[in-house]
Amino acid sequence: MKSLLNVVYGVMIGLLLAGILWLVTSPPRGQSVVLLPLPTPRQVMVYVTGAVAHQGVYSFPQGSRRIDAIEAAGGFLTNADVEYINMAALLQDGEQIDIPRLGSSSMSTTSRRVNINTATVQELDALPGISQSVAEHIVEYRQKNGFFQTIDELLSVTGIGPATLERIKDLITVGY
Repeated sequence: MKSLLNVVYGVMIGLLLAGILWLVTSPPRGQSVVLLPLPTPRQVMVYVTGAVAHQGVYSFPQGSRRIDAIEAAGGFLTNADVEYINMAALLQDGEQIDIPRLGSSSMSTTSRRVNINTATVQELDALPGISQSVAEHIVEYRQKNGFFQTIDELLSVTGIGPATLERIKDLITVGY
């Protein structure tokens, strides 16, 4: 009986070892896990000019703000006129940010103009003859069709006719 018991134990141990050996040497099942690189955030490039320490073209992740571009350009010079700069505005690819200088002769005609390619609804609403709903139409048109190439393209926006365009044409720019 003792020898029969030893045989049973031997068979059991043999089966156990064979099972372990089979598990260790069998090929893996299923598909291997493939690690992909993290997606690269889209970049926007802006041109910072005027009263900043280092004028130039800078690249930022999408969602960056004008203050980021100004800081990248070394910050404002002491003679910068920042009153009309919306530093919280989101950067748009291809945008030019021109920081005017205090007392510059061109300030009254160019730097205080509203850039219709970057202006917010509130900035557009401040123009004479432009209501909040028309300002919203301008922003919607810009988002759908891209930047305005000329001021006259405003005539394609619902709510803007020749008389309104004539009233605001000296107060706006396309930023080019």
